[in-house]
Amino acid sequence: MYSNKENVNILTALLVAHGIRHAVLCPGSRNSPIVHNLNECPDIQCYPVTDERSAGFYALGMTQATGEPVAVCVTSGTALLNLAPAVAEAYYQHRPLVVISADRPPQWIDQLDGQTLPQPDALGRFVRKAVSLPEPHDEESRWYCNRLVNEALMEKHAPVHINVPISEPFFLFSTPELPQERKIDFMPADMSSVMLDRVFRMFMQSARPMLISGQPMNPLLEEAVLAVQDDESYVPDFVLYTGGSIVSKHVKRFLRKARETWAVNLTGEVNDTFMNLTQVIQGDPEVVADMIRLKLQEKPHPFVQKWEGLLAQARQQVETCELPYSQAAAVKYFEARRGGQTAHYANSMAIRLANIYAKHPVFCNRGVNGIEGSLSTAAGFSCVTDEKVFCVIGDLSFFYDQNALWNRNLHGNFRILLINNGCGGIFSHLKGLEQSPARDKFVAAEHHATAEGNCQQNHVGYRKATNMEEMQQGIDWLLQTESEHPLLLEVLTTN
Repeated sequence: MYSNKENVNILTALLVAHGIRHAVLCPGSRNSPIVHNLNECPDIQCYPVTDERSAGFYALGMTQATGEPVAVCVTSGTALLNLAPAVAEAYYQHRPLVVISADRPPQWIDQLDGQTLPQPDALGRFVRKAVSLPEPHDEESRWYCNRLVNEALMEKHAPVHINVPISEPFFLFSTPELPQERKIDFMPADMSSVMLDRVFRMFMQSARPMLISGQPMNPLLEEAVLAVQDDESYVPDFVLYTGGSIVSKHVKRFLRKARETWAVNLTGEVNDTFMNLTQVIQGDPEVVADMIRLKLQEKPHPFVQKWEGLLAQARQQVETCELPYSQAAAVKYFEARRGGQTAHYANSMAIRLANIYAKHPVFCNRGVNGIEGSLSTAAGFSCVTDEKVFCVIGDLSFFYDQNALWNRNLHGNFRILLINNGCGGIFSHLKGLEQSPARDKFVAAEHHATAEGNCQQNHVGYRKATNMEEMQQGIDWLLQTESEHPLLLEVLTTN
């Protein structure tokens, strides 16, 4: 049996029709009709997460794993606002997060009633579409409700927000089946061969072309850029930009020397990252990048070969350099052994080390650069795949998001490499900050916490490392051990 709330049933039926297969559900009473319906629906797999902020990142991780829209449902009031960090990150990653919020009837907003605030448009510009459903009372309002849900779910490359006012009583579940609802489809235009040929001609006719991707990134590009310094012969005249955000400030400054950039993205947005954008192409950046790489195999370009040689030298230096026991040594050892297995890196120092040592693509919430949700995103990813999922994370990011482990959805395929140096490590690399007496205590948040107790209470297998041998053995344990529960290796280091 389903809820007797008609707008909830219309929503549920259209979620199924538009291919929503996974939903992260947060507790509450006002959203109970929606939660009930999603749980009853055989086409949707539900995942309970108590912490709304963590729930949003769980859903984000699931969209990364599946490439499909994922719903996250919260109750009324400030619960919705807790989703804002994940929604903002999804917006800049162009991920299809479907935010569903239960709401009080509009006549009770701002009347000092419990858990009421203006929820329509509460997520602002970080959603591509925001709708607030009516509570249907006739055929026209039913049509309107159906249309609004369709309009929201037709957006495939950005978060959307569906707000659902629900009047009391809402604990009635007497509808035997979902309604047959009209589904409105959208057919995007494919990139034509004419456009692809134009891009390739522009690339090959340029004297110094570069193909740049953000996420997934170009490994070792920062080291190569630092090596060339002011050598103008390495500066591109044409950049084809097919990725997301770029971590390195050095790389961005270098690419701003180029004459022009063509950007390819799914939405046609103007992202003038290098301050020399001349062309925006709406299309699949992976298709364009793969086409360029394939063509370059058939017809190499001398400037591309020059950069490939420089990157090979950087790789050789990185691989032959002997590191002391450190967070860099841990990441280097991990990357040398993980192969193509899925890895999520937390923001700040972790992803910077991945830029140096990763040989395969990695995931990172780099859209808006916050530390929140890194662990939850990787955890959510692990929930919708049987493959092992690794999260490499620093101590501040881990402890900020530790509620991600307070979750019964997690299994033995989730593995965590926690690099704990007792503070925000990146802050020791910021020139000038050492002059401030506030750096260690307030900026870098110096601490003495470890993850052992957290792992014990959440049934996570735990090991720690305090030297090179323990670190290497621990990473091998993470990579090779079969387990029914998540595993965490904590690398305790001072650098």
